Amino acid sequence: MEAFKLRSWQHDDLPSLVKYGNNINIAKNLTNAFPFPYTEEAGKAFISFAIAPGEKTIFAIEVDGEAVGGIGIHPQYDIFSKNAELGYWLAEPFWGKGIISKAISKVVDHAFEHYDITRIFARPFGSNIGSQRVLEKNNFQLEARFKKTIFKNGVFEDELVYAIRKAQ
Repeated sequence: MEAFKLRSWQHDDLPSLVKYGNNINIAKNLTNAFPFPYTEEAGKAFISFAIAPGEKTIFAIEVDGEAVGGIGIHPQYDIFSKNAELGYWLAEPFWGKGIISKAISKVVDHAFEHYDITRIFARPFGSNIGSQRVLEKNNFQLEARFKKTIFKNGVFEDELVYAIRKAQ
């Protein structure tokens, strides 16, 4: 596995964010909030959001001093307050190296330790087999499949819900 670290996003991450984020193979598996093409304006808006004060945990994934992806835990509210959503992406040149699997493990441990939650969930697209596998490697269980609920790039996709629960 390639060495990486999780850290806060910084304004000077903008060039690497745009460089690695501007990839259809990443954008096709994420919500439209992660656009393609990925522009400098989108990158500036994301970094401003990621570093703004407030209750959120959004990390840059750094390899060799460069931000090559992102991972975040998003606590939920109201009747869902014991839950948090996990979201992540990794630059294509770093796929298959064990980075995202280990990053998920670290963030899940961090979230269960620092938040009053009992469940973390992720919602990969039905066609995103790589994301499903990495969640399963981290002991997430498939809880639901919603058929053709996602509409992305003119195509309907299944929405899967994977979750892991805090050990009692």
